[in-house]
Amino acid sequence: MNNRIRELRARNNMTQDELARRVNVRRETIVFLEKNKYNPSLRLAYDIAKVFGTSIEEVFLFESEP
Repeated sequence: MNNRIRELRARNNMTQDELARRVNVRRETIVFLEKNKYNPSLRLAYDIAKVFGTSIEEVFLFESEP
């Protein structure tokens, strides 16, 4: 699963630390998410989307398998 967190953070002039504090996780969690090394819980995905004022589907790109 890919995501647009880095892009959305840049668009909103937000640091990894600021996003982490707003969704109540450690900054390292945001780092791992941006590197696609961690899949978020549904709650975390919802909270991140809410911070950016968008839907989960706009933040996280679910690719269908062949």
